[in-house]
Amino acid sequence: MKQRIIFLAAAVLLVFGLFFFGKTVGEKPQTVAEPAQSIAPFNATGVIDSLKLGLSPELSGELASLESKLREDNAQSYYDVADFWKDSVGKIVPYIYYLSKASELENSEKNLTFAAQFILENMRREGQLDLKLWEAQKAASLFEQALKLNPNSHDLKIGLGSCYVFGPGMTGDAQESMKGIQKLLEVEREDSNNMRAQMVLGIASVISNQTNKGIERLQKVVDFDPNNLEAISWLADAYAIEGDVDNAIKWYEHSKHIVNNPAFSKEIDERIKMLKQQ
Repeated sequence: MKQRIIFLAAAVLLVFGLFFFGKTVGEKPQTVAEPAQSIAPFNATGVIDSLKLGLSPELSGELASLESKLREDNAQSYYDVADFWKDSVGKIVPYIYYLSKASELENSEKNLTFAAQFILENMRREGQLDLKLWEAQKAASLFEQALKLNPNSHDLKIGLGSCYVFGPGMTGDAQESMKGIQKLLEVEREDSNNMRAQMVLGIASVISNQTNKGIERLQKVVDFDPNNLEAISWLADAYAIEGDVDNAIKWYEHSKHIVNNPAFSKEIDERIKMLKQQ
């Protein structure tokens, strides 16, 4: 039953992703605590080389001019190439690649954090697993570099922990997920009411089949913020996994009132119908 419950959740998250982010992507794993999948490394430079072949002569010339100025001691030259791929071509992989490089070279907490957070959020919406793991690694590396500049930052620790939980953790890599959990627990020990840390820890618990712990943490988040849709979605799933259909339906229905979107409500209604048939 647990595997079917999480598999069915994918439909809800597709609508969630479409409504909030404009793209249909997966977020939750198809099964709980599924063994880590063998995923070939993502070849970012190969993708970038391929994209270059499809550029118009005008854009190719513009890119060549920008690339001729790339220097390891000049972060701005990498920002310029990153902006070219984002603004002139609209491709995310080269943008992330060059944005990461620029931030690493500049080595300022502000820009490292911006880049890491941007990549983390994109990674969470990414359904292609090799690309998802590459983005997770890029974001984690940037958060780690920022933490060297500000070792006591809770936000940076939560960001780093989230990279592991929502990246490798979603592919069933328990060892990598635990790295993230340890960072999140550091925050919890210093601030037990940090709701961002509580939510990611709650989600990590659901992923790892510790649904009772997940429910406890997610309930705490929802009590603090009754309109936190992500926490509500995972809380409903956690109750469904536990076989508590009444509470699962309660929170699924609550999510419908928050979103107030016909497509989302339709998916939730189908989910509830399937739950009642279990």
